[in-house]
Amino acid sequence: MKLRRVVVTGLGALTPIGNTVQEYWNGLINGVSGAAPITYFDTTHFKTKFACELKNFNAEDFIDRKEARKMDRYAQYAIVSSDEAVKDANFDLDKLDKDRVGVIWGSGIGGLETFQQEVMDFTKGSGIPKFNPFFIPKMIADIAGGHISIKYGFRGPNFTTVSACASSTNALIDAFNYIRLNHADVMVTGGSEAAVTIAGMGGFNAMHALSTRNDDPKTASRPMDKDREGFVLGEGAGALVLEEYEHAIARGATIYCEIGGGGMSADAHHITAPHPEGLGAKNVMLNCLRDAGLRPEDVDGVNMHGTSTPLGDIAESKAIQHVFGEHAYTLNLNATKSMTGHLLGAAGAIEAISSILSIKHGIVPPTINHFTDDENIDPKLNFTFNKAQKRDMKVVMSNTFGFGGHNACVLVKKLEL
Repeated sequence: MKLRRVVVTGLGALTPIGNTVQEYWNGLINGVSGAAPITYFDTTHFKTKFACELKNFNAEDFIDRKEARKMDRYAQYAIVSSDEAVKDANFDLDKLDKDRVGVIWGSGIGGLETFQQEVMDFTKGSGIPKFNPFFIPKMIADIAGGHISIKYGFRGPNFTTVSACASSTNALIDAFNYIRLNHADVMVTGGSEAAVTIAGMGGFNAMHALSTRNDDPKTASRPMDKDREGFVLGEGAGALVLEEYEHAIARGATIYCEIGGGGMSADAHHITAPHPEGLGAKNVMLNCLRDAGLRPEDVDGVNMHGTSTPLGDIAESKAIQHVFGEHAYTLNLNATKSMTGHLLGAAGAIEAISSILSIKHGIVPPTINHFTDDENIDPKLNFTFNKAQKRDMKVVMSNTFGFGGHNACVLVKKLEL
């Protein structure tokens, strides 16, 4: 069968450097760091006392108070970002065939704060199991997609992908495939995460994954820098409206770009560490290129997973050199987690949005906080350090890699009529 073309017609973002797509993009191109001391709980006894929290966000500004109380923060974030994306797509909802509109969402953890709070409340009590009746529907990782479909009456395919930090890229790829295989005409996709909690910070600290640069949080996320020592935890959501090309043209939609292809792979190496030679990362990029029917030299840039971990940045850099060869030195590479922190299951969504906007505006956001070259990373690679660069971007890849060895890569490209 002939595969259908898929385009992007709506975007929504709720991030530590901006609560709308425009604010997020302004933060990116201006090299703004979202890291700051944690305000959600007392960090006195924590190794890491900072994170990339949302700023000036109140769920009740967007969601009825009674309904908001039935949702974990990760689901609230999903509703807010998806609402921006759906409005951006500018549908006439009364004319839309909602049986052909689906929702595929991603979250690596789901309602961690809800789970944490219910268990803490139980242990402080008399031992009698008194739990909130909304405990389970607030906590489960699939509920965000359910809330989105209920809000709009979208009755098409609906599920959640869970692949740690690759979750929302996997969601985007699945949504792309459902449209091009004619199982839907429109899909709302993306991801959300709200893991800046006692359990989230404590758990990541216990495995020595986080930066402990408490004296200078804003420079703590420093991908590819010699002195990087862990990632900075972030939170938020990103949403995209994907649409079949002819469907979008017929209603006069504004089109951001085309989804060219998606790739997936597994490291099959370790539960948390990447393959030291970047084997899974290499395979996922090659799979993505093959799916898109493009050559390595067709790509202008790669939004790297780039978490600022000692092993991960080296492995990904090696993989890029394996895949692109000499063309690797002409690419613009960048790591936006240097600004947003690591949004875990939502990372792929907001980074896909960054890639799309770099095509729209002809600007590559920087990798901030670079001070010292790492002798284990080729200095001839262009990581777009510290300052945004202007470039006509036609094809951009976005990488995400998750605990468990899950790898996902999506390719976006300028629309060709």
